[in-house]
Amino acid sequence: MYFSELLVNFTGQNVEEFTITGFDHLSHQKLLGFLIFITYFLVLLGSGTNICIIVSDRRLHTPMYLLVCNLAVVDIMFTTSSSTTMISVLLAEVKTISYYSCISRMYIYHLGDITECLALSLMALDRTIAISTPLRYHSILTNPRIFVLIIASWFIGIMCLGIELAWADFDSLPYCQPIIRYVFCDYPALIRAACVNPEPYFLFPTILSLWLIAGQFPLILLSYVKIIYTLLRLPKNESRAQGFNTCICHIIVMSCYYAPKLVSVLLTRIGLRLDLTERNASLIIASLLPSLINPTVYCLKTKKIRMRLVQILSRKRTASINCQKG
Repeated sequence: MYFSELLVNFTGQNVEEFTITGFDHLSHQKLLGFLIFITYFLVLLGSGTNICIIVSDRRLHTPMYLLVCNLAVVDIMFTTSSSTTMISVLLAEVKTISYYSCISRMYIYHLGDITECLALSLMALDRTIAISTPLRYHSILTNPRIFVLIIASWFIGIMCLGIELAWADFDSLPYCQPIIRYVFCDYPALIRAACVNPEPYFLFPTILSLWLIAGQFPLILLSYVKIIYTLLRLPKNESRAQGFNTCICHIIVMSCYYAPKLVSVLLTRIGLRLDLTERNASLIIASLLPSLINPTVYCLKTKKIRMRLVQILSRKRTASINCQKG
């Protein structure tokens, strides 16, 4: 029986709110909600710290750290769009979300997803130029050019999401029941909640996903192959170690972003079908893990940010001791 035949004599309607049911079958919802809340708090703390350190220290107003700052902003936006919904459902037990709030969070979530990918591409470009042609680095990548590239990445993300929303035209979609079986509002969840054949609505998102995974990922991978090849040819062990240290930071960040996506794609391609629980688990990991790891990596592995953080903490400790003595 074709999908169109299933909808005979059915008239769907638009809804004012959705009910999130992705967690209903779990027995320890409060525990999961607490873990998501702690993770979200650590994301805000880590990314916020990176942003404050970079913005407040003029010595860090260089292309590399501006890109780190941009990534931190994207991480906060990306995680907030999904975490707030999950925390509300699990801890506050508010399972309903208004239609326009759901649409806006979906837009912010996917905008964060695209801009994160483009941010990683820009960071790979930055490190490739810095290590391959260090003498020309400051003439090729200036702060104004980096700002232009960052703005362009956001513009591309907004444009892609605009096309995606126009493609789906959510305001005209009929909904059988105002129920989202996933754990937060994203494009697949809203499409599958509607009383339509979902296949045509996934054409443009599939093309977009292929561009992010099959287009951007190989370019980023090739750039790091170039970096590693250049580092292996350096005569000085000290310069080589410093370059590898910086490269490792970026590779960890890139892996955390692409690993959940690649695993999901590979499992689908070899014929393994994920059930609803497994899909929801992969969604949670993909939305939280990169944003949690990114600020941690840059605080611990980037020497200038780490030193600046130690200086700030040392000053506060000294000031606190002096106040107690006074």
